[in-house]
Amino acid sequence: MDENEIDMKPIERMADSLRRGNIWIWILKLLNEEDKYAYQLRKEINDKFGFDPATVTAYAVLYRLEKSEFVEEASNEFFPNRKYYKITKKGISALKLAKNMLEETISEIYDDLEI
Repeated sequence: MDENEIDMKPIERMADSLRRGNIWIWILKLLNEEDKYAYQLRKEINDKFGFDPATVTAYAVLYRLEKSEFVEEASNEFFPNRKYYKITKKGISALKLAKNMLEETISEIYDDLEI
């Protein structure tokens, strides 16, 4: 059986689940590059990663990240009335742990698989 004969629905559900279920990883990744404001984060997730998180979800996740001290408010001299966020050391550690966990999960699934 070749890849063209495979029902892609399970793959699409997996991709959607990984992306939408872990928006915090995408947010931390973008904040690791530079400080951003909430709307900018949503737009860049869509532009760079090809999915559009719901507005309420993105803001709720950002609020939880701030409450957990993974991000904090950042000042921006050009837009003082806009709330910018930056990643904290704790957020960088969480991003690294997430990367390690994802790599371990992929290894568990594929290391002994002969494909």
